[in-house]
Amino acid sequence: MRVGLNATCFNTRPSGANQRFRAIYGTLIRQRPDIEFVIYEPADQSIADWFCGAANVSVRRTPLPSVGRLARVRAGFGYWRQQLRADRLDVFEAFHLPLVEAAECPTILTIHDLRPLSPDEPFLRSRIARSIMHRAFGRADRIIAVSNAVKDEILAFHPSAMVSTVYNGVDPDGFVSPGSAAVDEVRTRYGVPDRYVLAIGHLEARKNLGLLVDAIGVLRDADTPRPLVIVGNDGGQQHAIEDRIADLGLGDFVTMIHGADDTTVRALYAGCDLLAFPSRYEGFGIPILEAMAAGKPMVLADTPVFRELTQGTGVYFPVDDAQAAATAIAHVWRDAGERERQRRFGDARVRDFGFDVLARQVAAIYAELV
Repeated sequence: MRVGLNATCFNTRPSGANQRFRAIYGTLIRQRPDIEFVIYEPADQSIADWFCGAANVSVRRTPLPSVGRLARVRAGFGYWRQQLRADRLDVFEAFHLPLVEAAECPTILTIHDLRPLSPDEPFLRSRIARSIMHRAFGRADRIIAVSNAVKDEILAFHPSAMVSTVYNGVDPDGFVSPGSAAVDEVRTRYGVPDRYVLAIGHLEARKNLGLLVDAIGVLRDADTPRPLVIVGNDGGQQHAIEDRIADLGLGDFVTMIHGADDTTVRALYAGCDLLAFPSRYEGFGIPILEAMAAGKPMVLADTPVFRELTQGTGVYFPVDDAQAAATAIAHVWRDAGERERQRRFGDARVRDFGFDVLARQVAAIYAELV
């Protein structure tokens, strides 16, 4: 079998999509030496290097840039049709929109979320996104959704779409505690207190981190302060969050860390009391898996995908209710039994998200289509 992977949207910018591609498809390439993978790289990134020169990988350096959707579409004109015909693939996988479709074989499209359809999006942008998605969902032979919540959204939007779910994953061994010395070094470097609530995510509006700051204010005002550490790069909301912290006088209770590497993030998970994840919308929620792997409890926004990942067993709060978020944090912080219950659940649940399991699910989809 010969499988083409359109990796022209990937580069070194940290993202859940990037992490998923490296981990699941790296595992799949190792699992299935009988499958030849043709990786279509962007002009500005050597994607094949991520797979350590595997013998069953060949590379096509394309003229397409990894950044700039319109530029990528323009560069693809005159390239894809001729190249895909020459490569004689059995399956072609795409990981971004607009869909590049292979005329000679089945096309698979991975969808992480339907954010462009949000009512908060500008009208014209939303109309364009709807047109692009309707076309893609109608023409792809199979859509891979990263959660059942996303699958349900796709089918509500385009009922005739053929959709399978393959979750994002995590390597539990990557979140084994790095040891007290590493945790203490990170605490000292960033001025992190001994006990704290951890939040992970880009600083953007949908992450709803302002509500979490408000919840920390509620706890401070109740004389039960709970320090918060926010880890993430600016996605347009950094100044707004910093202003909220200043307005509430929470400078001594909230620490913001930008540009953290994987080692630092692991140490912060190891040192925290719990994870707080207040997002209004996610297609998945990788920090949930990371917290499970690190043996940490969570308080979560009450959204369908978060209930799905935790099988309805978590501690949830409404996305607009800072008081409820504060109550949830206080409950998990002080209740050792609740923390242990979540730890045991997470230790078992996280095994469902192993990359070897997920890679086999992708291979099974190939077999269905060929």
